[in-house]
Amino acid sequence: MDIILHNYPQSPVAEKVRLGLGLKGAAWKDVLIPRIPPKPDLVALTGGYRRTPVMQIGADVYCDSQCILQELERRLPQPSFFPNDSQGLAWGISRWGEQVFVESIKLVLGAAGEALPQDFAQDRGRLYFGPDWQNQLQNFNQHLAPIIAQIRVHLSWVEQRLSMSVSNFLFGNAPGLADLEIYYFVWFIRGRWAQGPEFLAQFVKLVEWESRMAAIGHGQMSPLSAQEALEIAKNSQVQTLEQNDSNDPQGLTPGMQVSIKPDVDGGEQATEGRILAINQDTISVLRKNDQVGKVCIHFPRAGYQVQVID
Repeated sequence: MDIILHNYPQSPVAEKVRLGLGLKGAAWKDVLIPRIPPKPDLVALTGGYRRTPVMQIGADVYCDSQCILQELERRLPQPSFFPNDSQGLAWGISRWGEQVFVESIKLVLGAAGEALPQDFAQDRGRLYFGPDWQNQLQNFNQHLAPIIAQIRVHLSWVEQRLSMSVSNFLFGNAPGLADLEIYYFVWFIRGRWAQGPEFLAQFVKLVEWESRMAAIGHGQMSPLSAQEALEIAKNSQVQTLEQNDSNDPQGLTPGMQVSIKPDVDGGEQATEGRILAINQDTISVLRKNDQVGKVCIHFPRAGYQVQVID
């Protein structure tokens, strides 16, 4: 079945996945979604999840780049996202990369100040910084230098790694997940902060590496409409098999009705469904509605809250 990516061009997290598709040499369908809610076609597919990107393969729907990249590695094992046996460390780098990405959001939103469109500021501010987002954005605007200093430290670590190695990428001469997890926030800083190119220029090896990463490209993309994607889901069968995890700390098992949402207070709607499969990395739930029929929606465990619905 075709890989379908629901995304928009300016999304840095979607850029991470698009480059991952390029690394795999994958062919995929591109569904354009709105930058801010409402996103009726997307949430029909996900049961409420509104972040970008979302990957669809038939009636199986993958939320969060962590879950998407795991599934791409499973379906397209070569070339691997984990050169030189970098699996565990690369996922650790991904969690660190999320922290740096949030710092870069503070920088970009803070630097934009009043020039930031109000609807976009309200949506992203609430999503990443909680109910007190207005005060926080004002603070970012007034105190950019400490944010820049933090990002500079993190990028200096990457610069050190690249300077110590004769290889082209973080774990050898082949790019992998660790490279993707750093590239996307570098891409964001360069493209969204007016001073980004000047700031990044101090990291010579990083900029060289950035060019090598960009050259990977996005694979073979062709456009698809949202309605076509929903029809594909409706006319497909869920491929995921039931799976149980006897060691699950929450005692979650297939058949339980649960709600799932990110573990930050972003004001987001939870996805509710019946557990079909669960393991230490992912949880998959079944949902059904008139627009898409029965779908299986997959989430990572790291970074998400799962609550049983009585």
